[in-house]
Order: sequence, then structure tokens, then C-alpha cells
Amino acid sequence: MTQDRPAAEAPDTDRQALDEEFDAPVRGSAEELLDAGAHSELDAMRHSAAHVMAEAVLELFPGAKLGIGPAIKDGFYYDFELPRPVTPDDLAAIEAGMAASIAADHPFVRKELAPAEGRAFFVARDQPYKVEILDDLATKSKAAGEPTPVTSTYEHGSFIDLCKGPHVASTGKIGPFKLLSVAGAYWRGDEHRPMLQRIYGTVWTNQADLDQYLWRRAEAKKRDHRRLGVQLDLYSFHDVSPGSAFWHPKGQMIWRTLESAMRELQLRRGYQEISTPIMVNEKLWLKSGHLPLYADNMFLLQVEGQTFGLKPMNCPESTFIYQSRLRSYRDLPLRYNEYGRLHRNERSGTLSGLTRVRQFIQDDAHIYVRPDQLADEIEALLGEVHEAYSWVGLTPRFAFATKPDKAIGDPLLWERAESLIKEALDRSGSQYVVKPKDGTFYAPKIDIYIDDALGREWQMATIQADLTMLPEQFDLSYIDEHGQPQRPIAIHRAIYGSLERFIGILTEHFAGAFPLWVAPIQAVVIPIADRHLLAAEELASLLRARGLRVDVDGSDSRMQNKIRLAQEQKIPYMLVLGDREIEARTAAPRTRAGEQQPAEDWDALADRLAGESAARGL
Repeated sequence: MTQDRPAAEAPDTDRQALDEEFDAPVRGSAEELLDAGAHSELDAMRHSAAHVMAEAVLELFPGAKLGIGPAIKDGFYYDFELPRPVTPDDLAAIEAGMAASIAADHPFVRKELAPAEGRAFFVARDQPYKVEILDDLATKSKAAGEPTPVTSTYEHGSFIDLCKGPHVASTGKIGPFKLLSVAGAYWRGDEHRPMLQRIYGTVWTNQADLDQYLWRRAEAKKRDHRRLGVQLDLYSFHDVSPGSAFWHPKGQMIWRTLESAMRELQLRRGYQEISTPIMVNEKLWLKSGHLPLYADNMFLLQVEGQTFGLKPMNCPESTFIYQSRLRSYRDLPLRYNEYGRLHRNERSGTLSGLTRVRQFIQDDAHIYVRPDQLADEIEALLGEVHEAYSWVGLTPRFAFATKPDKAIGDPLLWERAESLIKEALDRSGSQYVVKPKDGTFYAPKIDIYIDDALGREWQMATIQADLTMLPEQFDLSYIDEHGQPQRPIAIHRAIYGSLERFIGILTEHFAGAFPLWVAPIQAVVIPIADRHLLAAEELASLLRARGLRVDVDGSDSRMQNKIRLAQEQKIPYMLVLGDREIEARTAAPRTRAGEQQPAEDWDALADRLAGESAARGL
């Protein structure tokens, strides 16, 4: 165990932020509740640590009701119903109890009880959540005409828990650990069920790995885009529209800068920009297949006796533009891009800054191709991804996601689509992994992942080869060279994905110190005294004429305070002007990192900074 006392954290009620950080799933079925999440040796250690934590909690709160305690990414948690909120002092006491159990090196012993005996065991211990899990398993088994499974438990020392395992051999095999925080969590992920207290912890095989993880966690808090968004005056969130960002001028400038770069790429690739309605009759979503599978995530409205939906995705509406006239094989590929405003009915408890919202805009495109064009088009799209991510210094990785269990359309079309998309990936020379059954309900897809500055993985863009949903269900066709109608293939693609989420990730990746080309303010001119203000405005105008985004700090603050403020705002360049600089018409740029660069002529400086910005480098 680490010898450090837990940080003095107040109980954290931002459940989604923690769930996303630890990749904790929402668990609903009895089978999911019994899944320990232990799929590796380290996972087994983490699940074992969750049991040891539950033991220590019961020592501190003898009447505690136990929920579940799985291993998750980078750690573990356990859910408890407790008589009062857990405090930082409680976390320290729980850690001490865990340390004692680990020092005792109790073996983990598996025992099996007959179903009735197992239920009676947890009833006698007044553990209603465990009883509920067992009852659900019995009900499901009966409905399937199968015998109720035996009750599997694991015991270490005096602690016994309902569990399928696996565990390490004994408590002494648990490595260095630390308890991290407390969050609220609805039982079984249902907001109508009791709110439990979820205690998060982490455990690693050695102290160095634990220390490295704790450093990353502390650094992630510093980089939290919700905090930096306020500090840098980029965006804010308000109760009048939960899950929707209010973009301030600087944040909107970042948005428009990224959007303009993508529009330039799309123009070079022959895209045509379209715009389609936000509110659409439910008939469209029934036809596309979204409504039966996605209704809970849609905002549905009643208008004059009809049901309309705010669109959760752009896909179906591009078909109306495709079908607006007869298409020839010579028209394809036909590339439509759209910055569509989308709405998804996320539960309020899952909203988290820019990374989980209800309203967002995607850099969407729908590309209609002939089958013989698919491999070339996907290869080109992978090149678009590489180019766009190079602007911000990110290296994409690819995953090929195949047909899920809940899929629509002809299985033969799915087989053909998967074959074509795999061919395209192989032709591109890109390295990729296969993710079985992880495609969308209408198409296999290529998912794009990146690692940020802290080594955290993010799923970003997606490319989907659709032979079913748009082509078949909307009866799309083109006339081939023999005068016969043929089905096109529809490629769904987003590169940034959600602009909101992309900006949130970039904010954390760069810790708010955006590359020059993205920075909302690229330079600030700082006059030393009031008499230098006129020259400062002249230099700013010269820089703006080169397309640079420049402010002048004409406040009555001292020069050093102005520099400090510019650094806090993470402005890339500070240009200080006094008598000497104005007389020589030079400026010596100071970077936000504190580096003092050589003095340059104003025009030369403007050309250099404009060139840096246009290059879209780091």
C-alpha cells in the first residue's frame, strides 16, 4: 500500500466524469452485475482489491448494504448503501483496514451453495442487493427452462461475497493501491432506483506504476477542459439548456478555425456542402430503422397531430438530395458534407462538459460510390484522417468493426460490405485491429483512435460502408454504362466527429496551450506606457492584415502584469513595445513558455507568424 494519506477530496457527485475516466460500464442485468470485469491478472488483482475494500467498509459501517465491486480500466470500485456520506477521513480509515487485510495474507476461497441456501445466506446477512441479483438469475433460468445456477461465493478472512471470480490467490498478492474518490451511482444504472455511494480506487503491480498513474490523474485534473474552458473564456454551460455549450467568442474562434481547415480539405477533395432540416417527421426515422432502435435517445415532438424528431444523426436526409435527380455512373463518387446540428437525449446524470452533450455538430459526410470505387475512396478517406490529425500532432490508429448481433439488412449484403471494407483497409497499407460485432446496426465501419498527451485513448472518427440502410431502404440507384439501374454504396464518415468533443479533447491534450494556428488569440501587443498605445495599434493592424488574430492590452496594468495575464491565457506570442522598439519598428516576441526571441522588423515578423499559422504545425 502507498504510505501517502488520501488527498482531501470532497465526495464527488459528478458520476459521469468518473465513469468515463475509469471506463466504468452501466450494469443492468444480473449477469452484468456478477461480471467482475477481471479479464487479466491485473484485473483479478483489482477485483480482489474491491473485495478487500468492501471488507474494510463493513468494519467501518457494520450495517452497510453491498452492491457490486468490479475491476474497471485503471482500477476498481464498489457500490454501497451507507448511513451517511463518506468523508476523506473515512477513506483514510478504509485504506488502513485494507492494508491490515493485505498484511494478513488471507487466501481467497471459492464456495458454492445450493440456490435456496445461497439466497437464505444473503437474506440472513441483510444484503438485499445480493438477494435481488440471485432472484433475477432464478427468474431468468426458470423462463428459459433451465435449472437455477448454484450460488458462487468468495471468502477471505471473515468477509464473504457473492461473486463469480476470478481473484488472486490471497490478499497479500494485492499490489500498491490508493483510494481516489466517492461518487453517486444509481443501482443498476436506473435513475428510479436507490442512489448508492461508489468508492473508486486503483491498484498496480508495483509502486512505480501507481505513482505514474497518480501523476497522470493529477495532470488530467489540471487539464480538465471544463476548468480550462472557464479559465480561458472559451465556453460555459447553463441550466437553461443542459448538455449544450454556450460558445464564447474565443471558443467560437477555435470552432471556426477547425471548421475552415476541414472545409479547405473537403474543397480539395471535391465535396459539396449541404444543409438539411433539424426537425424531421418520424416517418423518416422509421424508414431508416433508427426509431425502433434509437427512440430513447431521440427528442420527439408532437406537431399538429404528427410526431417529429430532432435529428440525432444526418444520414437519412442526404438521400433526398441524392434522389432529387436521376444519377449516372459518371456522377459518382458524389461527396456531400454537412455540419449538421444534432440532438441526442442523454440522461442528465451522464452529461460531462463537451465530451458528453445533448446538442452537438458533426463534420459529417455521406459519399455515394460505385462498388468498384469503394476501395479507392476509403483509402483516400484514411489519407484525409491522417492529414487532419497531423494538423494537431495526433497519430490515428484504426479498428475494423464487423456486424453486430442487432443488425438490419440482408446478411449477404453485410458479408459483401465487410469484404469490400477489409479490401480497402488492406490496400491502404494501414495497420488495424478487428473488433468483432462492433459495427453499427446498418454497416461495418472503421473506427479511428488516438492517444492524447497523457496516454489516454479516445475514439474519434468513423468511416462506415453502408450497402443496406441508405441504399436499400431509401431505394437509391444510379444508371450504369449499360443503361441499367444499380445500387450505390453509401459511405458515412466523420473526421473530427463531434466538434464539441474534438475541442474538449484538444483542450486537454494541449492543456489549453493550443498550436498557433488554432489559438483564438495568436498574439497580444503590450505597450509599456500610454504613449506607446498608438504604435501598438499600428502593429496589431499590420499583423491582422496578414490574417493573424491579435489583441492589444491597453489597460493601465503594469507591463509584468500584462505579460503574466497573457501567459495565463496561454497566448502564443507577446510583443512588448517601448520607445526603443517603436523607433526601430522592431519587436522581440516573447513566447508563452517564457522564451525571448530575437527582435524582428514588424513586416518580417508579420510574415513569419502568418507563415507559421498557415502551415498548421505545432
